[in-house]
Amino acid sequence: MNELTDQEWFWPALAVVVGLPVLLLVLTEVHAFLVRRSSSYAKPVVLLRNYVLPLLALLLLIDQVDGADVDATWTRIIATVFGFLIILFVLSGANAVLFGEARAGSWRERLPSIFVDLGRLVLIVISLGVLFSWVWGTDVGGLFTALGVTSIVIGLALQNAVGPIIAGLLLLFEQPFRIGDWLDTAAARGRVVEVNWRAVHIDTGNGLQIIPNAMLATGSFTNLSRIQGPTFNSIATLQYSANDAPGMIASTLLEVARDLPLRNPRLDATVTDLGEAKYKVTVPVSAPAHEGPTRSTLLHRAWYASRRAGLHLDDAEYSLDGERDLVAAEMATIAPRLHIGTEDTEMIIQNSKVLQYCGGEVILRAKTVADHMLFIVTGSVALNVPTEDGGELGVGDLSAGEYLGMTALTRQKVIAGAHAVVDTTVIAVPRATLDPIVRRNPGLAQRLDEAIEVRRRLAGEALSQS
Repeated sequence: MNELTDQEWFWPALAVVVGLPVLLLVLTEVHAFLVRRSSSYAKPVVLLRNYVLPLLALLLLIDQVDGADVDATWTRIIATVFGFLIILFVLSGANAVLFGEARAGSWRERLPSIFVDLGRLVLIVISLGVLFSWVWGTDVGGLFTALGVTSIVIGLALQNAVGPIIAGLLLLFEQPFRIGDWLDTAAARGRVVEVNWRAVHIDTGNGLQIIPNAMLATGSFTNLSRIQGPTFNSIATLQYSANDAPGMIASTLLEVARDLPLRNPRLDATVTDLGEAKYKVTVPVSAPAHEGPTRSTLLHRAWYASRRAGLHLDDAEYSLDGERDLVAAEMATIAPRLHIGTEDTEMIIQNSKVLQYCGGEVILRAKTVADHMLFIVTGSVALNVPTEDGGELGVGDLSAGEYLGMTALTRQKVIAGAHAVVDTTVIAVPRATLDPIVRRNPGLAQRLDEAIEVRRRLAGEALSQS
């Protein structure tokens, strides 16, 4: 053993044999890090890893051989170079065969790259030892013995530090989650954006949480992206007054949930009566990222919908003072344009109600029969027609002073649906109030018929151009 270590070439060769695989391993991790961030430095790192470092190591080994007490013929030098290239070729081919076309879900596809790199390190050390033993007649048995004993000593000394790392590597091999999955852990809840041999990076929406693999391996967590059912759920609990009718509450909340933009259209929302005037609304969504926004939108729209339905969300009391004044002021502007007399105007004021919609809420649904005619007081309303593929086409916008829902008088289905662009206030006039007014006023009926035809023409043009 002492004769081996006393050789001038021993320590430089040992540095190359051990240092080269370690540097290759480090550069592989650096390259993966740069690729994930689409960095322009990834290509230079590949060049350094695949060509510069191996050729530098080979140059150092040959230089040590030239100074050693051996016959460094060109035949041996060329054989060394050839053997080194064979090692690289075999490693590259084995990697392509085993992992290049791994089937999804197989152990080869799940095997973390760190295990592949460690295996490559071991094979490089053994191959270089065999190469120098075969070409130069070097006794490398003592070298491997020294490396083995040193590894055992270091492993025993660092078992407390290395244990969690091994646990993390085993977690990577099992792969209970992947990049893009949503995790709910004791430390954070969010989407996995990076996984390496040391830690998992989770985007919480308020920053990046770095969780060591060992913490996940020794603890419990929930993978929200691997559910047994077909979807995720966004859940909210709302409290109403005990005097409100449960059936009215349920139908109002279901109507709100139906129109939420992030709801999974393939599944229906549900409302559960929890007792004591509490109701749980469960809305199916397509991804965990939609859970928070869906709940926020649900709570926001539920306030408006509950107020329109006369329900008392959180036992709130709504004052109707000023509504009649608002209707009277608005009708004072609208009635002259529609040639509605004073008596009819007073009838409208007495029987109408003020409704408020938040931005995005559906005011009129296409292909349904409206029971009110709506006059816009403030805000803006967008008209749209449904397409055959389930989408919508914009027809136009209506602003304050305009009206919609004229087909309520003819009992025909609404051609173009309508939703509030921003917070919008409308005056809803019931069909029963408008019917006798229109019969007494043929001019009003004609104007409404003309408005209906204009809306139909706009809807037809939009569909024909789609």
